[in-house]
Amino acid sequence: MVLRDVRYRSLILQGALLLSCCGVLGWLAHNTVVNLSARGIQVGFDYLWRPARYPISEGLLSFEPIDSFARGYLVGLINTLFVSTIVVTASTVLGLLLALMRRSRHPLTFGMATTYVEALRNTPLVVQLLFWYAIVTTALPPSRQALQPLPGVFLSVRGLFLPSMDVAGDVALFCCVVAAVAAGVIWIFRSEKRRQVETGLRRPLRWIAVVVAVAGIVLAAGLLHISARFESPQLRGFNFIGGTRLTPEFASLMMGLILYSAAFTGEIIRGGIDAVGKGQWEAARALGLSEWRLLRLVILPQALRVIIPPMTSQYFNIVKNTTLALVVGYPDLSFVVATTINQTGQVIEGVFILVAVFLSISATISIFMNWYNRRIALVRA
Repeated sequence: MVLRDVRYRSLILQGALLLSCCGVLGWLAHNTVVNLSARGIQVGFDYLWRPARYPISEGLLSFEPIDSFARGYLVGLINTLFVSTIVVTASTVLGLLLALMRRSRHPLTFGMATTYVEALRNTPLVVQLLFWYAIVTTALPPSRQALQPLPGVFLSVRGLFLPSMDVAGDVALFCCVVAAVAAGVIWIFRSEKRRQVETGLRRPLRWIAVVVAVAGIVLAAGLLHISARFESPQLRGFNFIGGTRLTPEFASLMMGLILYSAAFTGEIIRGGIDAVGKGQWEAARALGLSEWRLLRLVILPQALRVIIPPMTSQYFNIVKNTTLALVVGYPDLSFVVATTINQTGQVIEGVFILVAVFLSISATISIFMNWYNRRIALVRA
């Protein structure tokens, strides 16, 4: 009778399938542990606290070979987040420009944008990264003949050297004060804008808030003894010392990812703008709005409802494409994980950390973009 009952029969089959899957996974895990133990590799994350014994060429955090593998992962993660943030921001801005150029009636503007989009979208990203790396490392002059496009800025085969600012004092507390003041000014701006929409009255409170905020930041800098000193790079021997250096690996990675991603974001933005009805353009022009105000106040707010969903996927792709930094030698998280695996043989742990980190980043982007999408969505009564 139990086998004849559809409910019990389905539960039995599902339980059997679940036990089979668990058995296969357990067998794979047991064989993996046994084989790794036979090769002298212990499974676990204890290796994270051992000295890494390898250098990391560049990063926002300092790293020495005596530091642990865990700090190496942290340096790679921050480099990945840094690159992803820059690429997402720059490709979105450049994509908006490409979208407007693709909608232009001028044949030269339209042709240039179309050629750019079609060429970069249909070329593998790895090839583009290698192309830019070859350009940066072979076409630029040596340090003694470095190009100087701006005072204090030098461009050579060793990278781009920029002036740096050395800040002294209680920097951490000063940053907290600046963040609190900025949050207060943003809240005042939003409150005044909402009040202006409701009442039609406009008060100078926003500009007063800006003046007070600037005065407060200056006062906080004085009380916390904040001082800044600019340092320009100087040629010493065959290289520059001082200032800030952007390596050829970082420069080629930035150019390749930004230009490649902008071709996709541009098409997404163009599709969103084209989805706005033609009557919206005509109505806005009939009100006497300039083209910039028309785009900013009328078209883009409506186009965002179409742009946000595919743009979320594009941002996922940008974050995942940062793993190709391995091709040009930039030490992002994937580069550090690969180096650690070569040093320790902890393949499973390294891949698990890499997967967990990228899943967390993608989930964070998804949560934020979904929140913003719900915020701008039309509310139906």
